Amino acid sequence: MKNDDKPPDRTVGRRRFCQLAGASACTLATTGAGVLSIDFLRPRALFEPPTRFTAGLADGFTPGTVLTAEAHKVYVMRFQPGFRALSAVCTHLGCITRYRPDERIIACPCHGSRFALDGEVIAGPAPRPLRWLQMEISSRGEIIVDAALEVPQGTVLKP
Repeated sequence: MKNDDKPPDRTVGRRRFCQLAGASACTLATTGAGVLSIDFLRPRALFEPPTRFTAGLADGFTPGTVLTAEAHKVYVMRFQPGFRALSAVCTHLGCITRYRPDERIIACPCHGSRFALDGEVIAGPAPRPLRWLQMEISSRGEIIVDAALEVPQGTVLKP
């Protein structure tokens, strides 16, 4: 005699459990690999500020002025002979230097290098002077500095 009134047995055996666990692990691994593959295809571009920038109007600089353009890591200066632009990156290990107006020097906070306002090394472990950068005056009288282009030391932009 058959008993049709009994509900079917819904327990999962060991073999069926291992099959389901293995299939779930494979699905999870495949999904993760797919997500990583799509993420790998996305470009990793660094968005940095442009190397050419306007420092201001040439008439706005009085002789003896030192402007620090922190975003571009550049010092723009005006002295009697003309304008000069120096890199603010120390030549020792690449730290960003700071202008000290009370001492009229540029100092590196990392290892103690000191530079004169013409970029020459006064003291410290820096092996070379600061880089001089290309400058020009636009048709509107603005000073344009290109932090990517180095010029020979002593190059002065006449107003």
